[in-house]
Amino acid sequence: MLTPDFSTMNRRHFMRHMAGFSAMALPGLGFVQKIAQAAPAMKKDSKSIIVLWMSGGPPTIDIWDLKPGEQTGGEFKQIKTSAPGVEISEHMPMVAKQIKHLAVVRSLVTNEGDHNRGRTLMHTSHTPSPIITYPSIGAVASYQLAEQKKELSLPHFIAVGRPADGPGFLGMNYAPFTVQNPGQPPANIRPPESVGNDMDRIRRRQRLFYSVEDTFKDGLNPHMSAAEKKAQADAAKAHSDIYKKAFDLVASPLGKVFDLAGEKASTRQKYGNNGFGNGCLMARRLIEQGVTCVEVDLGGWDLHANVFNTLKTQRLPMLDRGMGALVEDLVERGMWKNTTLVWMGEFGRTPRINQNVGRDHWARCWSVVVGGGAIKGGQVFGATDKDGTSVADSSPTATIKDVFATLYKGIGLDPATPMRDNLGRPMPIADGKPLAGLV
Repeated sequence: MLTPDFSTMNRRHFMRHMAGFSAMALPGLGFVQKIAQAAPAMKKDSKSIIVLWMSGGPPTIDIWDLKPGEQTGGEFKQIKTSAPGVEISEHMPMVAKQIKHLAVVRSLVTNEGDHNRGRTLMHTSHTPSPIITYPSIGAVASYQLAEQKKELSLPHFIAVGRPADGPGFLGMNYAPFTVQNPGQPPANIRPPESVGNDMDRIRRRQRLFYSVEDTFKDGLNPHMSAAEKKAQADAAKAHSDIYKKAFDLVASPLGKVFDLAGEKASTRQKYGNNGFGNGCLMARRLIEQGVTCVEVDLGGWDLHANVFNTLKTQRLPMLDRGMGALVEDLVERGMWKNTTLVWMGEFGRTPRINQNVGRDHWARCWSVVVGGGAIKGGQVFGATDKDGTSVADSSPTATIKDVFATLYKGIGLDPATPMRDNLGRPMPIADGKPLAGLV
């Protein structure tokens, strides 16, 4: 059998051969480009952000800012919470117990009533631009905290349930890794199924990979100039680093952080034992391991019809258990002081109830919820008028830039910290002012 001459391989040929190594079981380079270097467990004071994303646009007038007795008020009653004077929907009893740790922002104005534009705005604090692709809050936080978390052996930014908005001009190193089925290990970090010892098989292929890669880097294109060789070597090193990190995670016990099978049945039940509840439980586990940002998606909020029955029987019970258990656990485990949380969607929904007993898109005034870190909970910021159609005359108005500034300051990041966009221009990570009284 002839020994292959690796020195004659070009990169395309090399990549085609590497793609055939089933041990990797990865869908592409995207995942491994988001993994930082392997290392020990993170420090307890690791700073993090959790985004609870409500896809479709939630009717906040039926959850956080009820208008009982008004034509716009709907069917639900208010209940008292653990914060004096703060009342929320009767279908949120678990979260009501945690309101002392949360702040309800009731006077948010965003003016983007389209799903895609609203999603971009609420993830980046910027309206969509044809020139600049802005990074999402998770990417910005990961970028700012990367040096503090350089030992992290998991992705800095993880989306649970559906893909989150991307890294924009910050680049793929800060893109989110998606876990589509919370409660089960992602398919692309499972060892391949085989007869015998899977880890031995992975390590054999890992040694083969290192041998091929080293020979490839040393012998490729001997005719190149020194500058060309350096550029090629840098690209080859980046490629090698990516695959080494992937091998480390595939063969590492850290992959088990995605598997909820070891959690107590009582804990699973507390969170609701459903997709969103499992996502919230996974978020807590990932934050414990030092992940910078976890976004958990709960869809089904585009309620143009049958809004009250859907909220009462489906959305709110699921939201209440998952969110309530997550806040409670973060507080009890001493993680709340280093973790900021935001609950939000693309926009709110109309105070007016339509002919299909639903609510339509509404960005003129609506609510988000924040908490954790240095944010002072147990309070309400701003107010809408008696029927919820406008920000009250006496109320301060909040913008999404202000909300982002509040979240960043909550975990110790200066909102004025500069970063450079894809045109090389400096810009602050949040071009707003922290909400008065919250931080």
